[in-house]
Parts: sequence; C-alpha cells; structure tokens
Amino acid sequence: MGSEGPSGVTVHVTGFKKFHGVSENPTETIVSNLKEYMKKKGPPKGLVLGSCTVLETAGQGALAQLYKILESAVAKLDEEPSNAGRQTSLPVNDISKALAKMGYGVIPSDDAGRFVCNYVYYHSLRFAEQNGIKSLFVHVPLFVTIDEETQMQFVASLLELYTPYILLAFRSKENL
Repeated sequence: MGSEGPSGVTVHVTGFKKFHGVSENPTETIVSNLKEYMKKKGPPKGLVLGSCTVLETAGQGALAQLYKILESAVAKLDEEPSNAGRQTSLPVNDISKALAKMGYGVIPSDDAGRFVCNYVYYHSLRFAEQNGIKSLFVHVPLFVTIDEETQMQFVASLLELYTPYILLAFRSKENL
C-alpha cells in the first residue's frame, strides 16, 4: 500500500459476540485480531482493511452497529423495507472453488442461519443492493473444530482472493 494512486478496495469485517451455549465465538476473536494479523502478514495489494467490528448477538443491537459501519462507507441509506429474497452478487462458487484449491473445506450456502445472523445478513444485502456495494456472509466453525491460526489464514486468503468492497459478517456454524 503505497501513498500513490488509488487507495484500493475497502473491506469492513464484522463478527458476533459470544452467544448462549457457546463460551467463545471464534468470530469475535478473528475480528478482534484481524488488523494485527494482516499487519504482520501484509495486506493484499489493493486492499484497505476498514473497520473490524464485533456485533451484539441481539437483532436490534447488531443492526444499529451494522448500519453505523455501512453508513460510514456510503453516504445514503434508503429505509424502505422489503423481504424479497436477496443474495450476494459476489461469485460465491468461484471463490469457494479457489479456497478449496488452497486446501480449505468450504461449502457454498444460501442460508445465513436463523435469528440475528439472518437478520443482519438480510439488512447488509439490502444495503449493499441499494448502494452498489458487495456483502458476503461466512460461517466459521468453533476453534475446537478448526484452530484459530488456520481460521486467521482462511480469512486472509479470502481477502486476497476477492477484494471488491465486501462486508464480511462472520458467525459460528454451530448456531444455525
């Protein structure tokens, strides 16, 4: 990241605090450590790591934080709700295949889960659609399933593979 030319693509990353039945949410750890990890590793060319925010695990609390992040990146927000089936405009299958070639066990899904995850992802997709940005939701397992270092490497690999303006919202796969 030099000081000349465009600053690059900005990526905002979110995760969730721990939730009922889970003593440690890996997304809270990943998001909390991502800036330092990327600083040590060196960010991919053209990528600017924007905010790294841990969201509340309650719908309205998480949504207020999410919109604050989104609005900081985009000046306008249309509050007209719609429940149309939204999905990311990112090439999920291509991203998944590339990550699989790197050795990561990824499976594309059109299900963000229930409760706050679905609620937050729906609103991030709606905002993205209205403002010409991209949004992606990634489920991650607990650290007892896949260790923290491997998951940090995965996030870094994902950011290297595809750096259009993405909001990544992470959450644990065990609370679908």
